[in-house]
Amino acid sequence: MAHDKLSVLVTGASKGIGRAIAIAAGNAGYEVAVHYRSDEAGARETLGRIVSGGGGGRLLRFDVTDREGSRAALEGDLAAHGVYYGVVCNAGTAADNAFPSITGEEWDKVIRTNLDGFYNVLLPVIMPMVRAKRPGRIVTLASVSGIVGNRGQVNYSAAKAGVIGATKALAVEMGKRAITVNCIAPGVIETEMSSEAPWEHILPTVPLRRMGKPEEVAALAVFLLSESAAYITRQVISVNGGMV
Repeated sequence: MAHDKLSVLVTGASKGIGRAIAIAAGNAGYEVAVHYRSDEAGARETLGRIVSGGGGGRLLRFDVTDREGSRAALEGDLAAHGVYYGVVCNAGTAADNAFPSITGEEWDKVIRTNLDGFYNVLLPVIMPMVRAKRPGRIVTLASVSGIVGNRGQVNYSAAKAGVIGATKALAVEMGKRAITVNCIAPGVIETEMSSEAPWEHILPTVPLRRMGKPEEVAALAVFLLSESAAYITRQVISVNGGMV
């Protein structure tokens, strides 16, 4: 089914999983707001791939850690293009370190991007979605780290576990509005963010014995955006090759 008039925001869409989700959403017929913070070239490449595939979209720039900046950018986009049907909260960052060595800057950066970003992005858009009185979709991105905890990722695990809790609570609040809220928890995925991980130690813990592809995460995200997923909410779905 085409979704010519349905707009979907994908945060952190200039590369990696976010880019794959934005492209897949465009291929599914959604109008995609391709969000980025600083990588304009990457975001333009994402948008170009959406357009070359026959889809439509636009660029949207703001820093998810900047509450007022996020609100202003999102309210401006809503005024220009209308209410979002779906929002994919993908923007994230990591700063791995053994806990005794985690600096205040590393802690704050990870919490503010991954967890505060949930609030900063969704707060300005949620009531317009409610007032639209139509079904809607919110998809958040957590991590296997937020479920089981990973060595060297106390900050990242804390932030992603927080996203899981926030997602489940928001799903309860939005249920009667027919707005579903679900979380995807990827495992080991081939992205720039994971390029320096010690794969020789990690891959033996993955039953499928390989890294996942961003497109495999994107396929689930687009399904959760679809009408077929209307009775799925408050779920955390892992895409991790059987790790946990």
